[in-house]
Parts: sequence; C-alpha cells; structure tokens
Amino acid sequence: MREFKLLLSFIVITFLLAGCGSQGNFDNISSKSDDYDVLNIPRAEITEGDFVYRLVTEKEEYQKGDSVKIYAELEYIGDKETVTIYHAASPFYFPIVEKTRDYDISYSMNEPLLSTTLKKGEPLREEYKKSGGYGEQDKKEYADFIKSFWENGFPAGYYVVEGYVDFYVQSNEDSNDKEDFNIKTQIDFKVNE
Repeated sequence: MREFKLLLSFIVITFLLAGCGSQGNFDNISSKSDDYDVLNIPRAEITEGDFVYRLVTEKEEYQKGDSVKIYAELEYIGDKETVTIYHAASPFYFPIVEKTRDYDISYSMNEPLLSTTLKKGEPLREEYKKSGGYGEQDKKEYADFIKSFWENGFPAGYYVVEGYVDFYVQSNEDSNDKEDFNIKTQIDFKVNE
C-alpha cells in the first residue's frame, strides 16, 4: 500500500511539473527555429500576364516583441492607362504557417464583389493585419499560441507566408468574358527570443 501511495505521489508531481512548464510558454521554441534557415529573401515578386504581385517583409529575422511588417502589392504593367479588377473585400490574402509547431494562422475575409481601378505603374498596396482564430475543437496549445499572437505579436518561431492575390478582369465591360488571376508566392522569416 505504501508503494502504491509513493508511486501515485510521483505520478501526480510529474504531471504538475509538466503542466507548469508548458502553460503558454513558447520560449523553448527558439531552439527549434534554429533548425530552420530563412530560404527566401524578404521580398518575392512574380509576374503573370499584365500584373506584378509582390510579397514583402522588412527583415529576415525579428526579435520577440518586434512589430513584424508584412505587405503585398499588385501592379498593373499592361498597355492601357487603367484596368479594373474585381475581388472580395481585398484581392490580397496572407495565410501563414509557423513551421516549428506546424500551426496555421488562417486568413479569412468577407467576400462581397468589389472593384478597384489600378493605374499603370502605380502599385496597390496592403499591409498584413493580424488574423487567425481558434475553436473549441482546437488543442489547448494551439489556442494558447493564437491568444499569445493576438496579445503579444508573433511568438518565437519560423514563419512562412503563403501569400496570394485573387481577382478577375473583364475583357470587355459589356461582355461576361473574364480572366481569372490567382497569383501565389511565399516569403519566410524568423522571430528569435
């Protein structure tokens, strides 16, 4: 009986110590992010048809607590002076994956049909705004990560932004002919302790 109580005490203490060590603490992730190298330069650019899509972050590496700046641009480079694009609330999407934990920071938006007129050579630019959420079916660790992200910014880790721009152009205002564009690229960065 004494051995059983001793074993039970040992198990309880082990669980208590393990619980205290993992409660919202993301500091131990920095060692895992050291296993990753930033693969891309902080700026990616891709041309498709008459459009150039750029995805940019200011630095390859940030320190925990820094404001991480990410933005996207869409530039029209075709023959006309202007072109009208049709899109959801924004043509820009910024889904992010934190690779050391394999956590998705989703990016959702309302989907009304809006239009924007682009002038040749003048990029349309939008900065990333915090996104992501969790539900009751998500694990506690993921919910804690998202809460920390919303309250304190990006926790230490290695991040890949799998950005894209999604819109269409009507070939003629009087016709239903349209050309769809879904241009994708990615950038990555680290957040260190």
